[in-house]
This record gives sequence, C-alpha cells and structure tokens, in this order.
Amino acid sequence: MTSFHVVDGTITQEVIAADPARILELVRDTYLEHSLGRTVNPNSYFLRFPDKPSCRIIALPAHLGGEQPVSGLKWIASYPPNVERNLQRASAVLILNDAETGYPFACLEASQISAARTAASAALAVETLQPGDRPRTVLFVGAGVIGRTVSNFLAARGLAVGEALVHDHVDSYAETFASYLRQTHGWTSAQRVDDIDSALAMADLVILATTAPAPWLSDEQTLRPDQLILNLSLRDIHPTVMIKCHNILDDVDHCLTAQTSPHLTEIEYGTRDFITGTLADVLRGDVTLHQDRTTIFSPFGLGVLDLAVGAHIYRTALEQGRATEIPGFFPELARW
Repeated sequence: MTSFHVVDGTITQEVIAADPARILELVRDTYLEHSLGRTVNPNSYFLRFPDKPSCRIIALPAHLGGEQPVSGLKWIASYPPNVERNLQRASAVLILNDAETGYPFACLEASQISAARTAASAALAVETLQPGDRPRTVLFVGAGVIGRTVSNFLAARGLAVGEALVHDHVDSYAETFASYLRQTHGWTSAQRVDDIDSALAMADLVILATTAPAPWLSDEQTLRPDQLILNLSLRDIHPTVMIKCHNILDDVDHCLTAQTSPHLTEIEYGTRDFITGTLADVLRGDVTLHQDRTTIFSPFGLGVLDLAVGAHIYRTALEQGRATEIPGFFPELARW
C-alpha cells in the first residue's frame, strides 16, 4: 500500500453518526481481542510543558492483529485553556500504517474518533455492568464533548432515562448541555443541578467527564450499592472511595499509571486487590458482579480502540469515494 489519503473530521463525524452500533461492536470485539493478546498496546507517552502544567500532548501507538491488521498512532492534545478561547479542549490526528510495509497510508482527524471510542466503551460498560432497561436517573458531571458524545451513544442504544441531570462548574455549559439532551434525545427531564452531593446520591448512572486535575469525589458524598460510575476522566475519584467499590478497568497495567484514580489507590494502599477485573473479563463471563457495592468503570483509553474505529472510518470513506488522496506523498518508493 503506497497511496496516502486524508479523511477530514466532517466525514469522520458522519460515518460515526450513521452507525453507532457498528462502533460499539468494534469496541467490544477489540476489547476481547486485546484480552487474548492479539494486539500490541504500549504505554502512552505524555508530552508535558513546564510553563503550561495543565496542557499535554499524548502519543498512543498500537497494533491491531486479525484479518485486517493495522498499526498506527494517535497524537492527541489536551489544552484546557482553549475553552477560554472558545476552542475545543482536545485536538487529534490518527496515522494508520500498513502492517506489511510499515508505510503510513492515511491521516484522519481523530478528536471525533477519540470521543466516539470513549463513548462506545461507556455505553458498552452500561450494557454489561448495569443491565436492564428500567428508567434510570443519569448524572453527567462535565458538560463537554465527551459527555455529549456519551449521551449520543446511550440514546442510540435505547437507554431508558427517567431523569437526566447535568452538573458543571460553569453554569452556562450545564444549561446548554441540558438543553441539548432535551432537544436531541427527547430527555425532557434534563436539567442543570448545582448540588452535586444530592445529585450523586440520586443517580443510578454517573458519568464523570471532567478536566479535574485531582480527585474530588470523596467519602463525603453518598454512593449506592446499585450505582454505576463511569470514571471516564480518570482522576475524579479519591482512593478512599475506590477501595470500597467494585473496580472494572479496560486494561490493568495501563490504568495503573499517570496518577489516575486506580493508580493513586494502588499507591495509597500498596495493593491491586481492589481491582475486580476488566470489562473483557465480564464480557466473557469470567467475572460476575453483585450489587453489594458501587461499581466503577475506569477506561484508560486504549490505542487499539482508536485503530479499530479509525480503520473502519478510513475503509468506509474510501468505499464512498470521500477520502482525499495526496498524490506524490511518497516521492521515492523504489530503491533503484
């Protein structure tokens, strides 16, 4: 493969929106393949800046085997100050490499891919860890792109929502998100909430998608044994809470790095015994959960998920004639 194509964010967004069920299936299959050792997923590399401590750019290299093997790298920047400039916090590209030659063959706008694979893993966790279609009180903590994308996937999967609550440290963001939930998903009860403690005590499903640099959810809040918390932002929950809960991760070694809530819990207590298992363990039936404690799902975000979703979008764009070829991207291919 020696041609090179670019797939822009609009195309990526449309492919995802056209078939969210397909994205969720890809995420499920990739989790299972990863658990069987059929992927390569090294540790992510964090580029940090002494003069911008809240900002970082992360490199996620990965390889996905199977019938259509592919390698690649997601390069994603997280700059919280962008919000003050009316820019999205995160921006990203995904490079896909041919598994035989190593040549890169595509570059995709990847902020949409990153949000979609995160949201798909969240929806999969809800279906796997909190089954049933009873009306739920859903609390979104953080009213950004990730929260909105998760709501899209939950709505696409037909989640029964009795009440939707939104909390954000900026009231206008929470109001806008609540309006989005009402108008887009028909969740007519959606409303902004200011009292986070009361909201946490009410919610059946809690979705944490913030940019908090340190844990804030502590023993002062009331949690319920039948509650599911999606720890998508990874740093919101204090170790004293984590240690008392069922903890499901997407990958143990990856989650126990970079000062995540699971990592801080390991450091605090000097053990990994608080980890119940991985989502793949539950999918295969190797781990069974009981509603005697709150369940927390902490997905570090595996590069192989970006590859699976990105390769699907690339192939779809290519089939539809919407991928832009860059002629002569490789000026010299033959060695002689």
